[in-house]
Amino acid sequence: MLIERTWAMPNKWTFLIPPIQKLLEEELTEGLWIDPYAGENSPATVTNDLNPARPTDYHMDAIDFLKMFDDESVDGVLYDPPYSPRQVKEVYDGIGIEGWDGRVNFWSDAKNEIARIVKPCGKVICFGWNSMGLGKSRGFIMERILLVPHGGSRNDTICTVEIKQR
Repeated sequence: MLIERTWAMPNKWTFLIPPIQKLLEEELTEGLWIDPYAGENSPATVTNDLNPARPTDYHMDAIDFLKMFDDESVDGVLYDPPYSPRQVKEVYDGIGIEGWDGRVNFWSDAKNEIARIVKPCGKVICFGWNSMGLGKSRGFIMERILLVPHGGSRNDTICTVEIKQR
């Protein structure tokens, strides 16, 4: 497994952080890539964000967006959800989803849907404050970790690249 650590200034838009841009240039393959929480600047083929102000193809709940895809039909997924319940509230409060506090399985439900739709040998690139990724129990093997520290009291952005096993 490749583990890298590269400092960079933080940015609200993950995909504009230079070491993350470099990782995406190296890891994105041909084919259908989707992003259920695209926000701004996603390089995915098909994008979604609940917020209708974002320049995405769809404006749906992420789980409903993922359910649109057939089993093993997607080459890759960019998984960059809000990292905590506090961020969920900050990003999506008043946009259409009520009761976020009660959705304790939200992140695991999304990961289960992602595991269902990614083709064997497809990739999932996760971004967040932990390195959990999708994991072996869902059929994925981690191949790369990029730690992006931002200095001071800011949390690192942790990027994981996983491949779905056959």
